[in-house]
Amino acid sequence: MKQKFGYLASAKHAEIGERELPELAPNEVLVKQLTCNICTTDYQHWMGLREHQGYPMAGGHEGSGVVEAVGSDVKNIKVGDHVAVNGYVGCALCEACLQGRYSDCVNKPKDRPRTADGYLGSFGFATYAIHKEINMVKMSPDLDPAEAGYLEPVATVCRGMRKLRLEPQETVVVIGAGTMGLVNAQVARTHAARVIVSEIMPKKIETAKAMGFEVIDCNKVDPVEEAMRLTGGVGVDCVIVAVGATKANEQAVQMLKKNDGRVLLFAAGYPVPEIPVDSNVVHYRRIELLGTFGADAQDFAKAAKLLNTRAIDVSKIIEPKRFKLDDFQAAMEAASTPGMYRVCVELN
Repeated sequence: MKQKFGYLASAKHAEIGERELPELAPNEVLVKQLTCNICTTDYQHWMGLREHQGYPMAGGHEGSGVVEAVGSDVKNIKVGDHVAVNGYVGCALCEACLQGRYSDCVNKPKDRPRTADGYLGSFGFATYAIHKEINMVKMSPDLDPAEAGYLEPVATVCRGMRKLRLEPQETVVVIGAGTMGLVNAQVARTHAARVIVSEIMPKKIETAKAMGFEVIDCNKVDPVEEAMRLTGGVGVDCVIVAVGATKANEQAVQMLKKNDGRVLLFAAGYPVPEIPVDSNVVHYRRIELLGTFGADAQDFAKAAKLLNTRAIDVSKIIEPKRFKLDDFQAAMEAASTPGMYRVCVELN
């Protein structure tokens, strides 16, 4: 079977390729991929900001589809299942993987593996793809495939929430109402927390308001002063930094309550942001600076439940215009435009 796919040949240069798919291994499934959303990682690579990831890159990891065939050893996935991809599974053999702690896999390759024909990536932007059964997560057939493709982003947020230890009735500020900021805000709301979103772009401010969040409009007020006003001068219990920017890191610490505040550094940034904070302040105020990245088995299970039951709604953070695979270059151009939410590429 032929696989038609989009890939990055070099900076600002996306192409369409075609290759023969190998035979299914006993533990693999063949997926007819319906959609794949363009992640920040994908479009930043296209922009030339992540050259370290290499070329040619047949990336994409926010996809969903329908199972068309299964290997002889596959037990929990059947033909016709709607699925999305858990791209964080390691070797599946070491102690960490057997416990579902994929992020701690001891056998991860040091270098990104290439296919025999030289491609990097997991072929998310492809008509068909072969995945290991362990990488498949069942999704509701009633979900828009583009919404099901939010499985991995939501899972990474669930991982961050575990680190943050968000409690009911706590107040959290999410800095940034972009895609991942609003996923964080929605998941935080399921924890029965008071959620305030801080944003500067008008489009994103309106989207956050449409989702029912309290919003700090940074064009009209100083975000730190407003966070203090909204909490009666006390400050917030925690801040989720969902934009990779030095200013955001600085504001996060300043918004915190006097003691025992927590900052979750959710977003990476290129160029690399700094954290301009006095370590004595961290010491005396018992501030926690928390990092998060990736997701493990329990996070993907939680994410699937949140999406499948519609406990969260990601429909407003998918751009209305969708692109066909043949328009992959134009899709990357659109995704990299400031202010855009997830751009969806339709594959079949």
